[in-house]
Amino acid sequence: MKEHKRQAVETLVSCGIGHREIHRRTKVDRKTIRRYAAGSKSPGVATGSEASAPENPPPRPPAPDAAGTSACEPHRPWIESQVQLGRNAVSIYQDLIEGHAFQHRYNSVKRFVSKLKAREPERFDVLEYLPGEECQVDYGQGAPTLWKPGEYRRPYLFVMTLKYSGKSFRKTVWKTSQEIWCRLHEEAL
Repeated sequence: MKEHKRQAVETLVSCGIGHREIHRRTKVDRKTIRRYAAGSKSPGVATGSEASAPENPPPRPPAPDAAGTSACEPHRPWIESQVQLGRNAVSIYQDLIEGHAFQHRYNSVKRFVSKLKAREPERFDVLEYLPGEECQVDYGQGAPTLWKPGEYRRPYLFVMTLKYSGKSFRKTVWKTSQEIWCRLHEEAL
């Protein structure tokens, strides 16, 4: 319940107003009003006004076994071969129980298989350029655009982006030729 409604209910209850009248005024359910009227006798209402009991700390993660290895480690070569075949953890677990006398739980296999399936992210080379050293040029046709009333044409779009700063020069032209291409480069630079 929102704080202002809670305060209104508590105030009206303390003034001795009946539950039906409080319900009519605040639109709060009468069962809820009854709980507030009971005061601290009701353990289900947390108003925040009483001092709360100290909370339990969050549970700790399970401690690794003494060696710090998985129960699946002795079966690593076989599990790796099964993962390479595209099998899932459930079927690998079932085969471990049947064929290898595996005595541990499914979650051990699930965690082990997920670590095997985890791939390292694809690496990209970060290319460093000095200011003005390199740029990228994109040139192509755009979408049909109204050129004259009733006539559509596709313009040519030119974009030159400097690698160091990311600044771009953009221009639209209606014709293309080597001369225009060279002129666009000169304007951009």
